[in-house]
Amino acid sequence: MKVLKWALAAIIILLIVGLLIPEKMTIPVKGATSKDWNHNTFWYEPWGRSGVHKGIDIFGTKNTPVVASINGIVIFAGELTRGGKVVAVLGPKWRVHYFAHLNDYNVSAGDVVSINSQIGLLGDTGNAAGKQPHVHYSILSLLPMPWLFTTQSQGWKKMFFLSPHEKLTAK
Repeated sequence: MKVLKWALAAIIILLIVGLLIPEKMTIPVKGATSKDWNHNTFWYEPWGRSGVHKGIDIFGTKNTPVVASINGIVIFAGELTRGGKVVAVLGPKWRVHYFAHLNDYNVSAGDVVSINSQIGLLGDTGNAAGKQPHVHYSILSLLPMPWLFTTQSQGWKKMFFLSPHEKLTAK
């Protein structure tokens, strides 16, 4: 019973520490500005097989460096059918930052990355094959935010997805 109490206390402390870490962010494509993505594509519908676009696409020249938008720990680096070559980074506030369609990546699961450190190269892999090179950038909260729920299509998922456009342009 004591071990269970200590384990629960450790989990609570870990959750609180994760929430207290400041969240400083930067645009994840080297040299990009807010003019390099459509400001209205977050939660745009209809959007292919996923139904709703749960991120933004930041466009640029193929092989432009893609950088970590936050400080964090790489929790996945590999290939997915639709995302192509992808990297997922767990950052402050228990949020996963997802970078898809990379031409290549140079990090592995478990790596600690710093804001602005290169994690890959802009590309068109996965279901973006043949399209203009870009990175699909999403922010997924592991802790639900019920106040973000809407009655839109897949609106319940909005409790978990944050608008990268709003986060990157907030000052």
